Amino acid sequence: MQTAYDDLGNVVELPDEVRRVVSVVPSLTESIAATATDLIVGATDWCTHPADLDVVRCGGTKNVNLERISELAPDVVVANAEENRAVDLDALRADGIAVWVTAPTTVPQALDALGRMLSVLIGDEPAWLHEARDVWSAPYGGMRRCAVIPIWRRPWMALGRDTFAGDLLARLGVDNVLRESGERYPRIDLDALPEYDLVVLPDEPYAFSPDDGPEAFAKPARCVSGRHLTWYGPSLVEARAVLTQQLG
Repeated sequence: MQTAYDDLGNVVELPDEVRRVVSVVPSLTESIAATATDLIVGATDWCTHPADLDVVRCGGTKNVNLERISELAPDVVVANAEENRAVDLDALRADGIAVWVTAPTTVPQALDALGRMLSVLIGDEPAWLHEARDVWSAPYGGMRRCAVIPIWRRPWMALGRDTFAGDLLARLGVDNVLRESGERYPRIDLDALPEYDLVVLPDEPYAFSPDDGPEAFAKPARCVSGRHLTWYGPSLVEARAVLTQQLG
């Protein structure tokens, strides 16, 4: 057995060779599948990458099927402190299942979290992670803009303080106008926002599109890939180039 510590400092007891992993976070599913596909035996209904992933589906991130996960007898379940409910993760632990929780709020934290997790599960950092580190090592040196970044409508909600996506945008010269908010995902009144230059509309979790979202704002809007903005994994290799182009 090996003893390791996840992002929250929880002790995680794992076999010396991990062979069965259930992932309840889409970006972690993609990260592991891109590195050692055979390890994944279960994933959520929302784990869409890679497109050909053929594993048992275990519900959503907020409503995981605990019984199905238990039946898969995983060596570990990989999860995220924000995307998954603590009560579900505690139930898995109570069932004797090891749970590894990630909790990054910045790009460097995400890269380091992936490095720790994959080193424990697989034994080393994959090439794509080294490439992602190189991509994000260069500082941004251009013009800066302030943006509001909605993530939902009816009600309107946006990125607030201490979010991975907010940090990623800042590294592309786009500062979240609500970064000092008391909440991470505050409800917003469109008529009472601080001054901003730009609206950034990701296509997840709400599926904003050119026909659904921009019309609500008087300022220029940019529709961007939610996967590249909010997922931490292999998508980070191309996220800088993709988002830079989409942000215009």
